[in-house]
Amino acid sequence: MTHISLTIQDKTYDATLYDNPTTHQLSTLLPLTITMNELHGNEKYHTLDTTLPTNAEAVRTIKTGDFMLYGDNTLVLFYQDFSTPYTYTKLGKLNDTTDLENLLGHGNVTITISKAE
Repeated sequence: MTHISLTIQDKTYDATLYDNPTTHQLSTLLPLTITMNELHGNEKYHTLDTTLPTNAEAVRTIKTGDFMLYGDNTLVLFYQDFSTPYTYTKLGKLNDTTDLENLLGHGNVTITISKAE
């Protein structure tokens, strides 16, 4: 498994990526500084300029800190738990989600994703 860091404002979250072709290709794009847009009051998303391999599945339940790919080019970071009918390719999850909703719950945010040191 690969470890990455997501920096939001002045807080850095460690995350663990799953071992799959999608995360392998995503890792080659790092570091990335992106603006993630608000959606539905429970997630942030960013559409990449490139596509990634997919293995979408019906996840049914989203957990705070889940990091997924919607379609073949949209990164999604979830900051609330909920049920969903949508399909995603699982990328990984944040190891600790303390204060995540407070940092992400208001408008668009800039996030830097990098390989963990």
